[in-house]
Amino acid sequence: MTRAGAALWEAVHVWELGVAVVACLAAAFFAVRLAAARRAYARAVEERGWLLERERETAARTAVDAERARIARELHDVVSHNVSVMVVQAGAARRVLDTSATDATDALLAVESAGRDTMTELRHMLGLLAPSADGHEDPLAPQPGLDRLGSLVDRMCFAGLPVEVRISGEPRPLPSGVDLTAYRIVQEALTNALKHGDGRQAEVVVRYAEHHLRVEVLNTGPSVLSGSGMSTTSTASTADGPGRGLLGLRERVAVLGGDLDARRRLGGGFRVRAKLPLDRP
Repeated sequence: MTRAGAALWEAVHVWELGVAVVACLAAAFFAVRLAAARRAYARAVEERGWLLERERETAARTAVDAERARIARELHDVVSHNVSVMVVQAGAARRVLDTSATDATDALLAVESAGRDTMTELRHMLGLLAPSADGHEDPLAPQPGLDRLGSLVDRMCFAGLPVEVRISGEPRPLPSGVDLTAYRIVQEALTNALKHGDGRQAEVVVRYAEHHLRVEVLNTGPSVLSGSGMSTTSTASTADGPGRGLLGLRERVAVLGGDLDARRRLGGGFRVRAKLPLDRP
């Protein structure tokens, strides 16, 4: 090989080596950029999930605050009106008590009627946050408790939802607030199961412990793993259905110092579980 040919071969070799080095540097550069892009994408997905969770929490708190404000306004209107009527009528009865027994009786009857109307409205707004299965309930009837669980289950079975009830522990009289809240939890959960489940089966478990009452309601339904039926997002967004009632239940349970958990089951259906303290500190 001549000297010129050797120089040419060396030049080609150097050029190939340079191309290889440039290709390696380019591959390393793009690998670094790809890794950085993947990390940025993962951070963006994580941040978006966090923002969506915060938005859901904010929406839930806003709904609760709006419901509290609405109840407060209605309570103010009802109580202020009816109590004002009662005060005026009681004053009129006092003034005519010695001179006109008939007028005094009429005024006292008006006081009694206003008092009954007030109690009816108060029970309607505060005691009936969860509707009954058939949508009707006597506002003057005594507030229900677990002693009426049998009739509730009978109504659900008649409506087409088989319900199995299991009670563990020693049943005993409960504080009125706990008794009413436990009944409302079962009522709301079974009503949602009847409306939104597949109607095959529901199970109610009531456990009496020394310091707590545990209530759990399970129902069957489409599996979230199979993708059939409602999705997890559609379930979470049914604020006009089970969601709104569950918000009211959470408020009831929180007032008593208890815990309530409601979520879809992976195997299908829905679960509502509550723990209510029997002895408040």
